[in-house]
Amino acid sequence: MPDAPTPRPRTPRRPDVTALELVGGPERVTVTLHEPDEAWAATYLEHRARILDAVRASPAAGSDGGGDGDGDGENRGTAPSVEVEHIGSTSVPGLAAKPIVDVVVAVDDITAEEDHVERLIAAGYELRVREPGHRLVRTPERDVHVHLYERGHPAVDDYLLLRDRLRSDDADRALYESTKRELLDRDWSDMNDYADAKTAVVEAIKARAREAREAQEARAPSSAPAPHPGDVD
Repeated sequence: MPDAPTPRPRTPRRPDVTALELVGGPERVTVTLHEPDEAWAATYLEHRARILDAVRASPAAGSDGGGDGDGDGENRGTAPSVEVEHIGSTSVPGLAAKPIVDVVVAVDDITAEEDHVERLIAAGYELRVREPGHRLVRTPERDVHVHLYERGHPAVDDYLLLRDRLRSDDADRALYESTKRELLDRDWSDMNDYADAKTAVVEAIKARAREAREAQEARAPSSAPAPHPGDVD
């Protein structure tokens, strides 16, 4: 039985940036928590549709940009492939959060900004961060942050791992919220400083999530097919 073809490695359209560009410079913020709000999920869905519509409108999408964004971004005439997920505290039912809806978008090529960043800016978002492997655009009101990473970037898995753990584990959800409440009403020089202050707790929660995931995978029966007699490793 012949081996399945090996996917062709993607070639970046251009070299990625090598340094952080923080558009507008540091912004002093005071972090406040709001009680869980069902409107956050609705806001995510609204922006998910807006993001997909914007990316489908890329020149790479052809004349109509049909489909569900599943095309190969390297092939002209098909829509760039993207995956969109709700992340952060507003994605966890029952968790108090700062009222900013975070979205992560996985794209084929982070350097091909004309296929995603430029189209999101045309759709009304504003560029805030450009750094190696990551772009961030946000609404002018700063209440929705859209993080863009290349497909397979470890940050995407980390975001989803933390989200799913907080959705499913009451103790870690309570720990995370109590940690955030301890940081309430401090005057932070930038939102990144607030995020850094939570790092130790976040990393501990993710470590437990990985252990739980590995244990679950170890218990699950293997779904791999038996080797064909003619197969050669």
